[in-house]
Amino acid sequence: MTQVPKDPVILLSYMNTQLRDFYPSLEECCKSLGIQEEEVTRTLASIDYRYDREKNQFI
Repeated sequence: MTQVPKDPVILLSYMNTQLRDFYPSLEECCKSLGIQEEEVTRTLASIDYRYDREKNQFI
């Protein structure tokens, strides 16, 4: 399991970089990193960011 940032703002940057550079979807990214998709989306929703499937990033 990969260690991901706990701070929501840093997590946002980290996830968008991972999605942009390595993964075609949030689901694949989370599976590969060994993290819960629901936890990531909930954490980023707390700072008003949502995953956009078409753009493959949190906006």
